[in-house]
Amino acid sequence: MEYWKYSGAGNDFVLLDNRDGRLCDYPSLARSLCDRKSGIGADGLIVIEPALQDGDIRMTFFNNDGSSAEMCGNGARCLCRHCFDLGICGTKQKIETPAGMVCGERLSENQYKIRLNRPSELKLQMQVGETLCDYVVLGENGIPHAAVSANLGENRAFLSDFARLLRYASEFPKGANVNLYTIVDCDRILLLTYERGVEDFTLACGTGTGATVYALHKRGLLRGVHTRVDVDGGTLFVDIDDGEIYLSGPAELISHGNMDDTKPL
Repeated sequence: MEYWKYSGAGNDFVLLDNRDGRLCDYPSLARSLCDRKSGIGADGLIVIEPALQDGDIRMTFFNNDGSSAEMCGNGARCLCRHCFDLGICGTKQKIETPAGMVCGERLSENQYKIRLNRPSELKLQMQVGETLCDYVVLGENGIPHAAVSANLGENRAFLSDFARLLRYASEFPKGANVNLYTIVDCDRILLLTYERGVEDFTLACGTGTGATVYALHKRGLLRGVHTRVDVDGGTLFVDIDDGEIYLSGPAELISHGNMDDTKPL
């Protein structure tokens, strides 16, 4: 069976098309295909399924440890490119996810923009132990994110230990992705995200980027107009418009082949 591997600002994914229903046991597939030592290697697995409502297709997402996630912003952007390139959708895309409908738009060959799920829960400057953080859930029954101001020049091992404690904090019943940020100015931040399911920092997190900018915009710290977010894997941009969150950034095809073909293009 064919696979495609995409990268969205360094956040990478294996993509499989299961619109014919041949595949099952997605968690096992995610663990084997996303293993960087023995598989293709990726942060997560995207599976395309038939739409259940009025979307073009449905996206099911699994982290590389086999756990499911409600949505993935960088993954959705890569899926928008995939659907355009293969003629599944036009220059605008509608993707159904467990967290709600995600709408995409082609900006150029390697750049896509998506409208993330609206926040269903927002708590600004909530106390978690001795730490103050902003808490945002994107979509109904969606992805929980904690955003915390941090000195990103600190030792990564120290930052990882700190983020891991927050990720499992009792205040977050489903766990949380932990976004550590430094504000550069009202139009730019630096961001580092510790993702549940990967259990480490990733090169980028699309939903974390959107959630963090949204919270800081609500607190009056960011304008929310084409906010630049620098992550380890590159640069993403976020626009807040009438309560909607738009995420723009790269969507690049890395490799394409059969399950045993891991050679890059």
